Amino acid sequence: MLKEFSFKQFGNLTFSKKAIEEGLLASLADHIKILFIPKEAIIQVDFKEFRMETDALLFINPRVIVKPCETVDGQLIYFNRDFYCVEIHDQEVACDGILYNNVFEIPFIALDEGQSKDIQKIIQEIQLEMKSEDLSTEEMLRILLKLIILKSTRIWKQQHQLADTNQQSDVQFLRRFSKLVEQHYKTHHTVADYAELLFVTPKNLSKKIGLISKSTPNDIIKDRIILESKRLLAHTQMTVKEIAFSLNYEDDAYFVRFFQKHTGLSPLSFRKQF
Repeated sequence: MLKEFSFKQFGNLTFSKKAIEEGLLASLADHIKILFIPKEAIIQVDFKEFRMETDALLFINPRVIVKPCETVDGQLIYFNRDFYCVEIHDQEVACDGILYNNVFEIPFIALDEGQSKDIQKIIQEIQLEMKSEDLSTEEMLRILLKLIILKSTRIWKQQHQLADTNQQSDVQFLRRFSKLVEQHYKTHHTVADYAELLFVTPKNLSKKIGLISKSTPNDIIKDRIILESKRLLAHTQMTVKEIAFSLNYEDDAYFVRFFQKHTGLSPLSFRKQF
């Protein structure tokens, strides 16, 4: 189901192998997405495979590559930036919030039984609203979408022990770091680069990142570069030299060594695999 309001788009579809085979996901590559995944489902996200131990939500920005392997009764909500994004919504629950720009982890939100029922009820309300032709339908869909994002942001904070009011500055710092890495990973490759942008010392940056991630800031930056390398190798016809140059590595031989050190494969071997 798809609703269009001028340039604004909002839709919902069942997420399964069949959806992939019909090419529906390819047509939604530029949309922002929320995916409800049932327990026991197997899903591939950015070349990694996951089995869901509980019902879960996954927040997917247009750069993330998702493939359902064995997924039954998943639900995909998708929308474009004109329908809902940071320009008109609060930063924390917008398209550049921690759920969509998260360089620390793949942003799965594990749901307990009560939380899952709550989210599924909202999805059912969305599906009913999609059938409506009322003048208020657009705004109602936006409210229901924001409700899912708000509830999920709250759950994420609780799961990372960042829900206390006095920890909000830490949450905002982590969000800013994550956003900066997404914006600058092609040109800024060192911890010192990001510490300067955040007006802190590299040591203080490492301390704050340690609140949420077992990885160091250097690991996070390098992992983001490697992830983009994989995406370009698997989904474009760019040469290794062109990919290296696009990531600000003038010496493509150095880039090849860097990629192989972090993945155990040469860029061309990785491309053949995917």
